[in-house]
Amino acid sequence: MPIVFDAYGTLFDVHAAIARHRTAAGPDADAFSELWRTRQLEYSWTLTLAGRYEDFWTLTQRALDYSFERFPSVNRALRADLLDAYLNLDAFADAGDVLRALRGRGERTAVLSNGSPRMLAAAVETAGLQSELDAVLSVDTLKMFKPRPEVYTLVTEAFSCKPADVAFVSSNRWDVMGASAFGFRAIWVNRAGNPDEYADCPPVAVVSSLTELLSVRI
Repeated sequence: MPIVFDAYGTLFDVHAAIARHRTAAGPDADAFSELWRTRQLEYSWTLTLAGRYEDFWTLTQRALDYSFERFPSVNRALRADLLDAYLNLDAFADAGDVLRALRGRGERTAVLSNGSPRMLAAAVETAGLQSELDAVLSVDTLKMFKPRPEVYTLVTEAFSCKPADVAFVSSNRWDVMGASAFGFRAIWVNRAGNPDEYADCPPVAVVSSLTELLSVRI
């Protein structure tokens, strides 16, 4: 059974970019980072609904510029530094160990992400995860974003398998919903202890960390 991971928010910490420049960003740093992430995702959804496409790196930049407008206390001179940090995000502390453990058990592992190929290559290299993944799949090949069902077919095509043969791991409940609706065995990494949503498309398991995934019977 392939075990497939979402990238942003699941393997890679989307708030690591602002964390590297927290002092320079000032007191609104956390709210700024939350808005940056929210707008990045909203742009992906609205463009897909409208039948349009811009790659995720373009949307990341656009969302950052919007966040600067909303939070003038954050110095625009940080733009280049924040984008560089986002391109080279830190992985969560347990990501590498978990992927290595899964590989050690003989599991096939992959990433399925909204990220552009350039973004994903940079993040995977920065985290040193190249040898821990059988495939890194980007929506860019389809020009639409998750949770469109067509995106999840990238996994079944890459591994020549049925949806029920795939375990899909994401920290984003909306992504878990999409994966579950497609037929994957979806696992929700709920680090923040958020309330559940999408009761008609439940995960097969909920974990509070990637490490906890190792004890789940997939």
